[in-house]
Amino acid sequence: MRTVSVIIPTYNRAEALERAVRSALCQTHAVHEVLVCDDGCTDDSRVRVCATGDARVRWIEGPRAGRPAVPRNRGIAAATGEWVAFLDDDDTWLPHKLAVQFAAMGRLGTDAACSNALRMTPDGRALGAYFNDPEGLLGLDDLLPLNRIICSSVLVRRSLVKQAGGFPEAPELRALEDYALWLRITLSSRFANCAEPLVGYSDASANSVRLRTARLDVQRDAVLTDLWAWGRSGCFTPAQRRRVAYFLRGARRGVGRSPLSWLFLR
Repeated sequence: MRTVSVIIPTYNRAEALERAVRSALCQTHAVHEVLVCDDGCTDDSRVRVCATGDARVRWIEGPRAGRPAVPRNRGIAAATGEWVAFLDDDDTWLPHKLAVQFAAMGRLGTDAACSNALRMTPDGRALGAYFNDPEGLLGLDDLLPLNRIICSSVLVRRSLVKQAGGFPEAPELRALEDYALWLRITLSSRFANCAEPLVGYSDASANSVRLRTARLDVQRDAVLTDLWAWGRSGCFTPAQRRRVAYFLRGARRGVGRSPLSWLFLR
C-alpha cells in the first residue's frame, strides 16, 4: 500500500478545515496520516480537529508566520508517508482523488501528479472547471510561461519534495511559493496531469493571499529568480538552463529591470 501524508496548513478557518479533513479521510485510497499544520490559530480549529477521533489526524503546533510555506514545510518535516499530498484548509477532495492520480502516474511513468479542480463559491456553488487541459504530462517548458498546477491537487513522492528543498519561505515568494516548488520539481520529474476535476477549489477572491501581495509580474520575477539560483547549484541540464534564462530575461523586462543578457555567460 502506497502511504500518503496529507498536509493541510491552517489559520482560523475551523469550519472549512473540518470539511477539508473529512474529504482527506474519506479517500478510496486510504491515507496514512493527515497533518494539520497550525499557523498560529486563535479560533477553535485545534479542538475541532482533535474531535475527529481518527488516529490518523495529527495537529502540528506552530506560531503565526503568515506565509503558507512555513506550516507546509513543518508538515513535510513531520510526514512519514512515502508520498505527500497538499490540501488547503478551504478546499476539498473528491473521494477518488488519490486513486485516480496513482493510476495516472502509473500510466504516464512519473512520480508527481496534479489535477483539474471545480471552482467553488463560499456558499457551495460550482462555477465550472478551473482548467481545460487534457490528460498528459506537465514539465518545465509547460510551467515556465504560467503556473498550471493547483496546490490542493498535488500528490508527489516525498523524496522529490525534500530534494527540491520544500516550499521557499522567502517573503517575496509569499503568494507563489507553491509555483516555485513545482518548477524545482520539474527539474527532476514531470507532473501527470489529470483532466478530471478532483478538487473543490475555494474561489473566495476576497481572502486571496495573492490579492494582498505585490504585483504578480513582480512575483513572477521573484519565482524565476529563485529557480535560477536553485538550478545553478547543479540541478540544471544545459537545456533547462537556457530555457529558464530565456523566461527570466522576459520577466525582468516586464518589471522594468535589466534583461540579464549575462545569464548565458555565467
